Amino acid sequence: MLLSLNTANPQQRLINMAVEIVNKGGVIIFPTDSVYALGCSANNNKAIERVCRILGKKPEKANLSLICKDLSNLSEYTTPINTSTFKIMRRALPGPFTFVLKANSSVPKIFKANKKTVGIRVPDNTICQALLGQLEFPLVSASVHSEDEILDYITEPDDIYDKYKKLIDVMLDGGVGDNQPSTVVDFTDVVPTIMRQGKGVLEV
Repeated sequence: MLLSLNTANPQQRLINMAVEIVNKGGVIIFPTDSVYALGCSANNNKAIERVCRILGKKPEKANLSLICKDLSNLSEYTTPINTSTFKIMRRALPGPFTFVLKANSSVPKIFKANKKTVGIRVPDNTICQALLGQLEFPLVSASVHSEDEILDYITEPDDIYDKYKKLIDVMLDGGVGDNQPSTVVDFTDVVPTIMRQGKGVLEV
């Protein structure tokens, strides 16, 4: 199913349809403030396993992140973070960043892997925020990659849907996506480290 949404004011009826699908264990493709992402509810192990199968990777090898509406439920998935780290994150988010933090004991259960860190994203995208605002749990997600030798990511919604329509339950079309991923910042040590420079410019 392909749902075309208004990027400025997403239609509530279509958001409700997507929320219902995710809550029932569906797999979804949705826009972020960088590239399109593949995801499902963090509360559904079978759906997470399905996402990993689509990626062609075992859960312990899949590069999955948690996409959250805001930082309010950070403590549910990470060990306590210091004040300076939280201030940096609060300034940067919502935005095109993935912050890698030390995971607490709930994360291995979610990802079915012995993960000691977790990537947290809070995208600045109206469609994504509308979806997250109605979900009880964050989305487990991975970027939608391209097999093109030049482009790293598929940007055209129709092309994405053509490739994945038999593998997913719904795609939210939010227009042409970016070809630049989020900036990945490692906050597991005293000094933050840029693991991948992407769209976001971090102000420390």
